[in-house]
Amino acid sequence: MYLELKHLRTLSELHEAGSLSRTAERLHLTQSALSHQVKALEEHLGQALFERKSRPLRLTPAGARLLELAQRVLPEVARAETDLLHMAQGAAGRLHIVLECHSCFDWLLPAMDSYRGDWPEVELDLSTSMSFDALPALSAGKVDLVITSDPIEDPDLGFQPLFRFEILLAVPRSHPLAARGHVEPQDLSNETLITYPVAPSRLDVFRRFLDPAGVAPACVRTSELSIMIVELVKSGRGLAVLPSWVLAPALEQRQIAAPPLGRTGVWSKLYAATRTSDQGLAYLDAFMETVRRTALRTLAIIEPA
Repeated sequence: MYLELKHLRTLSELHEAGSLSRTAERLHLTQSALSHQVKALEEHLGQALFERKSRPLRLTPAGARLLELAQRVLPEVARAETDLLHMAQGAAGRLHIVLECHSCFDWLLPAMDSYRGDWPEVELDLSTSMSFDALPALSAGKVDLVITSDPIEDPDLGFQPLFRFEILLAVPRSHPLAARGHVEPQDLSNETLITYPVAPSRLDVFRRFLDPAGVAPACVRTSELSIMIVELVKSGRGLAVLPSWVLAPALEQRQIAAPPLGRTGVWSKLYAATRTSDQGLAYLDAFMETVRRTALRTLAIIEPA
């Protein structure tokens, strides 16, 4: 039998990602290796699986038939793998998650819902780090996983990358910077910058863009909610630097503009921090994989880490 699970996963990812390059990133393959795999399968079947000149990729009837098979088989395989992990290591545990990411609720909550279906006996809890320092709490065993973009050197903690994303400058469409291909630090020197209520040293716009250039905005105001920050930008109350996925809905509706920071842009990574003593726990590894899969499927303009 020539057909393997990897072929079904490839067809499923091609259908979701819409391009060979993005599918290769999701499967952690080079684009050349992915093209070779697809070509070999097509040669074996004697027919094309997708129309190469379409954007996004469009499956042929043969590709659609394999996709139908993939959508039936892959979930069953995933459930079987989960069941075997439960049998080998036990299904129960505690997973108290803390967010240092103010804009993560929209995609993390669906990931948690998906995870509960596979690991119903794991006690899930979620909070933000507004009232306490999350990483020391993780070291002390008070919480079990921290979503953060600020890894630190600590032998008791491990930081697993989830995905990488670009941060963009959100500006009203009427603002002079809206038509710019990119912005430079000095462009913000006379602007009001709206940020989350955390220390500037923990915000990429300061530590990786403004501070190295010796530039400070004219004024800084804060808001805890991403949706409120976007509304403040839309109403002309200031500018904000936010992850691309947060700005995607407003950009699609042409309510704001979002030029990159600098010629090459500023990219960041999001991590799942856990105790090194907990690494290898099946239910913990399964949660991180669910988060990666959900984020890549639902968020705009992110890349595998």
